[in-house]
Amino acid sequence: MKQEVLDFLHNEIQLNHIPGAVIYVSCQGKCVLEEAIGSRVVFPNKEPMAINTVFDLASLTKLVATLPAILTLVEKGTLHLDDPVSFFLPEFGRYGKSTITIKQLLTHTSGLPAHREYFLENLTTEQILKRIYDEQLVAPIGEKVIYSDLGYITLYKLIESVTNECFQDYVKRELFDKLEMTETTFNPTFERSRYAATEYSEKLNDYKHGIVHDDNTESMGGISGHAGLFSTVRDLTNFTRMIENEGMFKKEQVLSKASIELSRKNFTAFSNEYRGLGWILKSPTFSSCGDLFSASSYGHTGFTGTSIWFDPEIKLHVILLTNRVHFGRKDPILRLRPRLHNIIRSHF
Repeated sequence: MKQEVLDFLHNEIQLNHIPGAVIYVSCQGKCVLEEAIGSRVVFPNKEPMAINTVFDLASLTKLVATLPAILTLVEKGTLHLDDPVSFFLPEFGRYGKSTITIKQLLTHTSGLPAHREYFLENLTTEQILKRIYDEQLVAPIGEKVIYSDLGYITLYKLIESVTNECFQDYVKRELFDKLEMTETTFNPTFERSRYAATEYSEKLNDYKHGIVHDDNTESMGGISGHAGLFSTVRDLTNFTRMIENEGMFKKEQVLSKASIELSRKNFTAFSNEYRGLGWILKSPTFSSCGDLFSASSYGHTGFTGTSIWFDPEIKLHVILLTNRVHFGRKDPILRLRPRLHNIIRSHF
């Protein structure tokens, strides 16, 4: 399998679909592949990818930070998933949004718009939140899956509101410290040579190294519930091991088994796009985990070129970290992911 996977990724690099990648595959709790290939920087000069390269996780932030933070608050009895968001953030309830629940934000069924380019107006975090509070719904609540960054920006604020703490401090103490994820952070301060470079920024007159790629998150000072987190493959393996082991990491129960099981439940059976709490579930339609992963598979992707997928039927999981946006916002990653997962799953 190893050589097939590396040959496949090498070919994608040759085609300029990705600059490079870090790939990790675990089966039955054992690492069967961990490799860095290609370049972490191509422009202006190539610099090699390394296992300890720090990646902008993009929307994996939703699964690695925001969802677990919400689950810890459920377990503490601070909130429950059917709480209306407006109970904690009254301003959010405007314009027909008063009954939207935390669960509906997590499952992308709130009816909120998918995205707004708030960054074009250089809005601050508080100004962006006010815009979201003033948003009109684009679908009836609970009836349609619309993948919405706005919902996860709102969850970030809700977490801060109920904990009276900065989001990044709460997730560090409650999650990353417990999981020994020492290189997982918002607004990282590693030396430049550690980063997988992302897109060219006119403002910087340079490619982004350690500065969040997502434009709205950059406007928000680098911290949000939908994007902004940076990490390494080694740190992410601690997270994936915890998820796969029903919330347990090195004899500590970081999340409850009940929380993990609930998060993988299909909350959107009315749609062809299956969603758990945060997680994308293997759906009847296109899936980035490919054709061969079992029906109980779940995972998520990030716009920068990252993904995590689990197949619990054979206790398999795959972490793929790329910085495909170093080449701009092209689409080859959409075909790359499922074909890569097909190669891997065919061997188990």
